[in-house]
Amino acid sequence: MANYKYNKILLALIVLGLVAALIIGWQRHLVEENNSRVEMVMDYDEIVELARIEGIAVPEAMRRFKEAGVTSLAVYDTTLEKFQNNGKLTVVTGADLLARYRTGEIEKPLFGDPDGTIDPNSMYLFVGRQEPGGPARFAEVKDDLARRLGPGRVQEFATADNRLAMAVEANFEKVLKWNLGLSSEEMQEVADNGFYIVVRPTNYTKVKPEDIDAVFDRLGRFPGVTGVMFAGEESLGVLGFPDLLPLTAKKILEHGLKLYMIENPLQLQFLRQEGLMPLATAANYQAARVYVIPKDEQPKLKLETAVHRWGGTDAERNIRVNLIRKYDKPVPGLTLLETNLKYVRDIKQDLIEKGFTLGPAQAYQLYYPSPWLLAVVIIGATAAGVLFLTLVWPIAPRCQYILLVLLAALLLWPVLKGSGTLVRQAAALVSASLFPVLAMSWQLDRWRAREPFRGSSLSRILVDGLVALLVTTGLAMVGGFYIGALLADVRFLLEMEIFRGVKLTFVMPLLLITLTYLVRYNPLGDQPISRPEDVARQVAKMLDYPIYLKTLLLFGLGAIAAWIYVGRSGHTAGVPVPAIEIKLRAFLEDAMYARPREKEFLIGHPAFMLAVVAVYRQWPRLLHYLLVVAATIGQGSLVETFAHIRTPIFMSFVRGVDGLLLGAALGILAVFAVQVLHYLSYLLGRRPAAHE
Repeated sequence: MANYKYNKILLALIVLGLVAALIIGWQRHLVEENNSRVEMVMDYDEIVELARIEGIAVPEAMRRFKEAGVTSLAVYDTTLEKFQNNGKLTVVTGADLLARYRTGEIEKPLFGDPDGTIDPNSMYLFVGRQEPGGPARFAEVKDDLARRLGPGRVQEFATADNRLAMAVEANFEKVLKWNLGLSSEEMQEVADNGFYIVVRPTNYTKVKPEDIDAVFDRLGRFPGVTGVMFAGEESLGVLGFPDLLPLTAKKILEHGLKLYMIENPLQLQFLRQEGLMPLATAANYQAARVYVIPKDEQPKLKLETAVHRWGGTDAERNIRVNLIRKYDKPVPGLTLLETNLKYVRDIKQDLIEKGFTLGPAQAYQLYYPSPWLLAVVIIGATAAGVLFLTLVWPIAPRCQYILLVLLAALLLWPVLKGSGTLVRQAAALVSASLFPVLAMSWQLDRWRAREPFRGSSLSRILVDGLVALLVTTGLAMVGGFYIGALLADVRFLLEMEIFRGVKLTFVMPLLLITLTYLVRYNPLGDQPISRPEDVARQVAKMLDYPIYLKTLLLFGLGAIAAWIYVGRSGHTAGVPVPAIEIKLRAFLEDAMYARPREKEFLIGHPAFMLAVVAVYRQWPRLLHYLLVVAATIGQGSLVETFAHIRTPIFMSFVRGVDGLLLGAALGILAVFAVQVLHYLSYLLGRRPAAHE
C-alpha cells in the first residue's frame, strides 16, 4: 500500500497563508460592519398615484409613507405628456390650433406677430403667467426642449392674451413622451415633505458637456439629493456615455453624491446600462448596490413573501438601497394605500430586527488588502497546488520546491506591483477547487492508515464520523478563507469584479477527488493506479464492463443528478427550483442566522457519515467511492460559498457552520436509518417459512 506523505514545509506555507487570509478577512469584516445603513426608496410618481386613488392630498400620502419608513423618493425626467395630464402645461398640435382658428373658435390671431402664423407641423405649448410656478416651469421645459432638439427648433412667443407660449418643430406623438429633464417642482415638493431625493436622469442622444452641467446645476439646488440612479434605454447608456463619463463622475464627486447601481434580476452584477461600470470606476467607487423586485414577479408574490425577501437580500448581498415598487392590488381587508403602507412598515421592521438602520446609503470604504498579505495567501494557494500533485503522483522534494518557487514568482509579480486582479481570481479558483479535495484526501489517507475492524459499534461509528466530519470541514474551510481574502476589495464588495469559474468549481473537485480515489483504491476491485500504464488498463477494464439494464438506469439517474447539480449553479435561469424547496429555504432563513446550502446539509455531510459506515462495514468499494464523491460535493459547496464576495464574510462562515450542524444531524439520522434497515433485513432473513 502506497504511503502518501504530506510535505511539512508545504503545510507550513498553507498555514501561513491562512494566517494572512484571516487578517485580511477581519479587515474586510470591519469594512462590512461599518456599512449597515439602508435607504428605502419609492417613486415620487407612485405615491402621487396612490394619493389620487385614495382621494387624499399628496402631502398627506407622503407624510404617511415617511412615517411608515420610506426615506427617499425617486424623481425621474419629466415629460410633456405628464405635464399635460396633470394640467401644468397645455400642449396642442399646430394642425389642431389651425382648425380651431378656421372654425372661429379662436377669434383673433393667436400670437402677437403680424400674421399670426400657425405651422400645422409644429406643436405649441402654453402656460399662464400668473399660474403658481408657471414661469419657472415654462423656462425649464423650454431649456430642456432646446437641449434635446436644438435651440433653432424652439421659439418663444407672446400670445395676444399675454400667456407664455412656445412653438416646437417636432413630431407631436414622439416628443410628447420624450424624457426632458429633472423637474425642479417635483424635487422641491419631495424636499418640502421631508424626504431625501434620488434622481433618475437619462442620457442625451448626442450628449455635450453643457448638457451634463445643466443636469447637475439643477439638482445642485437641492441639498437633500443622495444619489444618482440612471434610467433610460440600455443603448443610450448613462449620462455622459460614450465620451463624457469622466465629466459625469467629476460632477457626482463634486456634489457629494453616490452612484446607485441596480442589481441584475439574475443576481449577477447589474442591469445593463452602457457606461455604468466605467462610470463607477471614474467616480472612485462612490457607489451603492440597489435591489428592486422585478416588475413581472412582484404581483405573484404575497405581501409577506416580498417583505421576507427584502431583509434577506439586504443581509446577504450587500444591498444598501431598496427601490420599492407599489402593489397594484390591495390585500383583503385593506385599501390599496393601506396595503402599501403595511408593506413598507413591515420591510422597515424586518430590517431593524436584522440590525440595519435607515437613512441615505453609504459607499464602502475604499479598502484594498495589503499586497504583501495577498502575496502570502497566494504562496499558500500555490503550496496547496503542489501538495495535491504529490498526493496523486510521487514527486521528489527538490522538484516540489522548484515548482513552488517558479509558480509563486510568476504569480506574485503583478500582485506586488499593485495590480494582479486576474492572478487573484485564478488563485481563488485554485483554492475553491483544491481545498475540498485536499480535505477529503486527508480523510481517505486516514482511513487507509488505520482501517477499522468490521463490526465496530454504532456509537464508535458515530463518534468517529462526527469528529472526522468536523476536521474535514475545518480543513476545507481554509479554502473559503483564502477566497474571501484574495477577492477582498471594494470592487468585489460592490460586485464590479466577480469570482470567475463558478461552474468549474462545482465540477473540478469531483474530478480531482476521483483521481485521488483511483490512486488509492479501485472502485472495480482491481489494484489502484500506480503507474502510467495502469490508466490504460483501468480504462480498458471499464470499457469491458458488462452493461446491464440496471447499469443504464444508474447512469441515467447520474446524468439527471449531474444536470441538476451543474444547472443549479451560477447565475443563469438554469434548473427551476421546486416550490417545496422554496418553502424549505424560507423556513431555514427564519430559523437560522444564515440559511445553509442544500448541497451541504442534504447531500454532502450525510454522505460523509455514510462513507464512514461504508468503511466500518466494508461495503462495496464502488458504493464507498460514490459516497466520497457526494461528500466532496458538500465540502466544495462550503468553500464556494465564500466566492460570493457580495455576501459578508462573517455570514459565509456562519452559513458553513449552520450547514455543518444541520448536515451532521441529518447524517446521524441517515446512519440510524441504515442500521435499522440492516436489523430488519437480518430479522426478515431469519424468519421461518410459514408452511415449512
